Amino acid sequence: MNPGFDPEEIAQLKKECRAEGMNFIYVEDGFEEDEEENNEHAHVQFIGYHNTREVVYDALIYTLRLHHSTLVYDQALARVQKQIPGYLPPDERSIDTPEDLENDEEAELLITEYIEEIEENEEIKVKEHVEVDTNFEYGIGLEVGLNREEITEKVINDFIAHFNADRLKLDPNVYSFRSSDEDDDA
Repeated sequence: MNPGFDPEEIAQLKKECRAEGMNFIYVEDGFEEDEEENNEHAHVQFIGYHNTREVVYDALIYTLRLHHSTLVYDQALARVQKQIPGYLPPDERSIDTPEDLENDEEAELLITEYIEEIEENEEIKVKEHVEVDTNFEYGIGLEVGLNREEITEKVINDFIAHFNADRLKLDPNVYSFRSSDEDDDA
């Protein structure tokens, strides 16, 4: 049985939410980053209903800008891997993989060029979405992309309130973004 449907687990999460004074709790993901710097995504759990049963929702909520930049990077990486077969970014390599500084430098330059090209041509477009995973290992998984500048407690609370009331209205418009920190040519 999925523990996210267990009444004891649900009661425990309700207790944790009350202790925090919120309708959700943050999930610690294990990789430490400056939480003050992280305002584009949040991993939270909250109680909701699915088919009239209470359940734990495990939600990753992120900005459309972050979602877009991830998709752009993935597309650029795929293009580089066609040009440099077998290339893996440093963060995806095993400890045993030998360094190839020349290859890495070439790949990084190509990735940067492809990112600029993809953004310039607006090849990637994103829109608000909620992806539901009912086969999640703990409760029900949600991936939520919202057209917000940052993911704050208010944004999370508003999302949960609308989601649980079945009144969530997603923006149907599609968006494309550009990296804001690359104005070196000016």
